[in-house]
Amino acid sequence: MLPPAGVRERVRAVHGGAALPELLRRYDGWAGRYEQVRGRDPPGPPGTGTPPPAASCPAARRADRPVPQDVAALEYRAPHLAAASLAFAFPAPPAGARVLDVGCGTGLVARELQRRGFGCLHGVDGSAGMLERARGTGLYRQLQRCVLGREPLPGPAEHYDAVTVVGALGEGQVPCSALPELLRVTKPGRDVASSPRARGHAPVSRPAGSKPGVGAVALLTRCHPRVTWCSGGLVTLSPVRAGGFLCLTTRSNPSNLRYKAELEAALQRLEQQGAWQKVLAQEVERWERATEEEESVQGTGYISGVVYIYRKCPVPPLEEG
Repeated sequence: MLPPAGVRERVRAVHGGAALPELLRRYDGWAGRYEQVRGRDPPGPPGTGTPPPAASCPAARRADRPVPQDVAALEYRAPHLAAASLAFAFPAPPAGARVLDVGCGTGLVARELQRRGFGCLHGVDGSAGMLERARGTGLYRQLQRCVLGREPLPGPAEHYDAVTVVGALGEGQVPCSALPELLRVTKPGRDVASSPRARGHAPVSRPAGSKPGVGAVALLTRCHPRVTWCSGGLVTLSPVRAGGFLCLTTRSNPSNLRYKAELEAALQRLEQQGAWQKVLAQEVERWERATEEEESVQGTGYISGVVYIYRKCPVPPLEEG
């Protein structure tokens, strides 16, 4: 069954190939409905910070009644899966790690990262409306407006231990040409000594109905050579490289396949140039609810997506030419 019509319309609006000013306006308009808090009136227009008149939605004020959320209706799992994958890839306790959340939206990824011990979070987004909601979470130490692909990220070179781009890499969104800018602000990975020790992060459950192996535990043990599973949890087995991680996601539905192919070609080129090393690339079947029947995976009602983790190499490649 497809999500409600209003949710489908808002998703189509931001994935419809609109010009940038119109696209940002649509995201500003979506911010108030993107995710809402239980028992509160839906917010007013972005930028106002005020709810609509009380008489307009009396049922929404009841504390025992959850207000509808578009991300809940879509069963959007990307923030959870991406944050869990990054947490398992990180070799050191993450509290002091500086993380840049690109395309941060209302702060969904920040919530997941904070639950996993990441405490120094910076965010950027092109939508002023989304940034206003993100600011209200109190999860970010810094928030700035930036349209990646049109302007550089607001940070010096090699400033962040990790960079995430969750949900923004897709057709009509952030272009593949922005990947070098993500690398620019990411610190190179550095080697540190490691003795076998149990990892403290909780395992991630497999989404219902998907194939075994999409949880972050199975995902990392299969794809990462320095971790293995034992009765006590994930254990590091060899010297590891601290920081330098980039966590990226994209969708695998039919309307995004051209972009995905371009993205993976760009990822591969940068790896061949020695800019970074792939840690994992994991396809997840039930990424989120499909908004069109023809977009769903084998009639399941869901689209699939991919989590990528790359690690920046210590020595940057020489520029061509």
